[in-house]
Amino acid sequence: MKTLHFSIILVVLLLQFNSSAQIIPGAKQISISHSGIALSHDVFTHFSNPAGLDQMDWREAGIFYSPSPFGLTELANAFAVYHEPTKYGSFGIGFKTYGFNLYRETDFSFSYSKRIYKHYFAGLRINYRNLAITNYGNTNTIIFSLASLIYIRSDLRAGFAVDNFTRASYKNYSDQIPLVLTFGFSYDMLDDLILNLAYSQETDFDPSVKFGIDYSLIKYLNVRFGFSTVPSSFSAGVGINYSLFDFDYAVFNHQDLGFTHQAGLVIHFTISSSRMERIKNYLKL
Repeated sequence: MKTLHFSIILVVLLLQFNSSAQIIPGAKQISISHSGIALSHDVFTHFSNPAGLDQMDWREAGIFYSPSPFGLTELANAFAVYHEPTKYGSFGIGFKTYGFNLYRETDFSFSYSKRIYKHYFAGLRINYRNLAITNYGNTNTIIFSLASLIYIRSDLRAGFAVDNFTRASYKNYSDQIPLVLTFGFSYDMLDDLILNLAYSQETDFDPSVKFGIDYSLIKYLNVRFGFSTVPSSFSAGVGINYSLFDFDYAVFNHQDLGFTHQAGLVIHFTISSSRMERIKNYLKL
């Protein structure tokens, strides 16, 4: 029983130490320290800013797996997501598993994104979450999140998201699942250089400022850098984009836990040019 208690406490504490890096997936997103709330231009935006999905007029699927963050298998997490564009808006479905045999969170999520007016997009995500703890049983809850994305200019975007705005929790306890507000900007400084800035506020935690750079070094290779203030961390990564596949790799540090790395794969269909180029052509920017 002592081992069980220790393992559960370890997972909960480490999740709080490094929540955004572990429960918001996408190696690209991690490599720019989750500063891309207003970039939101691949299938993993389903988890961070679902409003961005409807700016993509092609199907896309993604997988993300981290078997042992910081050398701890107790923090293992995996995600899968799919995006389907239609004339009625864009739809996303996602899956997440986090934890180990004694403590596990499992999510099934659905998102909807719609281009409301010219260059303004709105999005909604619904999560059905199950929490299972050995010898303590399991419980479920439903989490609602809202998001928006607007093109201020062809090279400047603003994004906003509020996760768990209904303040859902488990059973009769309050504030077990935080409400998180995030907003930010994304600026195409050059055709191949994107700057991202975000501000995030989570219930009962200090606000965090996040900054990231995504630079297309050559045709098939992107390099990325980022940092955040709470928790204090920095990140870096590369993206290899060829044919139907985007392979993304990220490495980041935590002030208390040290370094770890992540990888993800995005498969896109019928895309024939760079991601941003196709989006701007589709939106007539």
